Amino acid sequence: MRKFRTRVSFIFILLIGLSVLGAGLITAKLLENTYISALKESMQREIRIIMATIDWSKSGSESELTQYFSGQARYLKESADARVTFIRTDGTVLGDSDHKPEEMDNHLNRQEIMRAQEEGVGAFIRHSDTLDQNMLYVAVRVDASGDKQLAYIRLATGLANVEAKVRQLWMLLLGGLLVLFIIAGIISFRIAHNLTRPLEKITRVAHQISNMNYRSRVNIRNRDEIGQLGQAINTMADSLQLQVNRILEDEGRLKSVLENMMNGVVMIDSEERIVLLNRSAEEFLGFSSEELLGKPYDQAKQQFEFTQMIGECFESHEHIRDEIIFYFPEERILEVNLSPMSHVDGEWAGVLIVLHDITAMRRLERMRSEFVANVSHELKTPIAAVKGFAETLLAGALNDKETAKSFLQIIFDESERLNRLIGDILELSKIESKRIPMHFSPVEMKSFVDRQLHMLKAEADKKRIELSMQVDDDIYIEADEDRLRQIVINLLSNGINYTPEGGKVKVQVEPIVVHPDVDYERVRIIISDTGMGIPKKDLPRIFERFYRVDKARSRSSGGTGLGLSIVKHLVELHKGTISVESEVGLGSRFTIELPVIH
Repeated sequence: MRKFRTRVSFIFILLIGLSVLGAGLITAKLLENTYISALKESMQREIRIIMATIDWSKSGSESELTQYFSGQARYLKESADARVTFIRTDGTVLGDSDHKPEEMDNHLNRQEIMRAQEEGVGAFIRHSDTLDQNMLYVAVRVDASGDKQLAYIRLATGLANVEAKVRQLWMLLLGGLLVLFIIAGIISFRIAHNLTRPLEKITRVAHQISNMNYRSRVNIRNRDEIGQLGQAINTMADSLQLQVNRILEDEGRLKSVLENMMNGVVMIDSEERIVLLNRSAEEFLGFSSEELLGKPYDQAKQQFEFTQMIGECFESHEHIRDEIIFYFPEERILEVNLSPMSHVDGEWAGVLIVLHDITAMRRLERMRSEFVANVSHELKTPIAAVKGFAETLLAGALNDKETAKSFLQIIFDESERLNRLIGDILELSKIESKRIPMHFSPVEMKSFVDRQLHMLKAEADKKRIELSMQVDDDIYIEADEDRLRQIVINLLSNGINYTPEGGKVKVQVEPIVVHPDVDYERVRIIISDTGMGIPKKDLPRIFERFYRVDKARSRSSGGTGLGLSIVKHLVELHKGTISVESEVGLGSRFTIELPVIH
């Protein structure tokens, strides 16, 4: 904008300068012509006066006439203040005020003589090498001489004075022009500044708006066209800022939705390049967006089936849905939906891929199927036993009292087992559906653990199993005492059941201290035994429903296979965690961590 301002000022000054210079040239030329014209008229009058004073009747020899006219020329030079020359009709000089006539050339071919011969008066300006200045020559044709010897009278005067005045005029003109340039420069710069400053502001704001600074505004109070332009720029900026804010809000919402979606979203453009990838898709595919964005989909290092599905969608332009097992970065079952995309005008835009992790759903379906199968099996076993022994009794075994008593005892035991199984199933169903009420109250852990050990002491004594506890005084937690008892009793019963005779089962309760100066916020309960242990391959599944490590022994011990699953859910209802460590032949160690306050 400064260049524009300088350019405007320069053009303005140039126009003024050219105008003044042109006017000066014309004025100087007119003045010079006026001086010369006045000088010509004055010299013509002088010549006519000379013509009136000359004795035209003078006669004599050539030398006498030359002497006479030379004397007259010298005499008249003083009064006319100019060089006087008398010239005969054939161009011979009869007399001259400055030079000897016999030494002078023939003047018939001089411009002023030639014009005087044709028009009566002739004038011409030429440079005099002798005087080194321009000379004005004026010649008048003489028609009054009797013998026609004298034909022309010529006066010559230097133009030094005229040229000096013209030079003075030029100096004044140049000086005035310089002053005018300075004044015009100041005025033009001021005008250009006032003209371009608002435009500079508008241009600066326009650049800032083009750089997405939509809060920039033009501060112009003029009401002219530039002011209206500035107001239009401000209105446009307001509209752009409003629209950009809406776009940013929509983009933020869309980005938030995409980033927090459980489904993975991948977008591939019409050039088969990956242009969008949300966080879930990164997790499913095992690559970050920086690694995949901008790359062709067939170079994304994905499974062949997945890449093949994308290629089919590009070829058919039809929706495709299928399930694929992904093995990297971890094993997952993904439902893949590929939808072709088009622009508003119907032009092909690419493919949108939605990935839905159905691993948990398929696992749940499998677990549900296994649960139904297990429940059916578990129910069928005691029912079959009851039915079989009842049929035997009906067939005549009642007559044998000892056999009948044995069969009835088996029927009773299986009925009890069936009752426990149904009770555990109902209990687990309530716990999983969060339909059981939790009544939290302070529980003093030392006395609580002691009561549970006392309750199971008789069962442990049958197998000569040593029960012990290690609990500090004054350890309290807020818990549902009945449900906490159920947790501890289940784990202690499992420890007693799966520990051979002469083994040990121990309960430890300790506070979890994070900072020495801060009271503990969680409590750790450890129940360990010296039993048969759990193989490592079974550890991840022992909290599943009906899962048994040793199925034959579990059934013989009367277990339903739901105890640890119930324990896990009750611990979670207390906002706690449970984990297990075990080695075959050395025993197991269950660790529960519970918050102190709910």
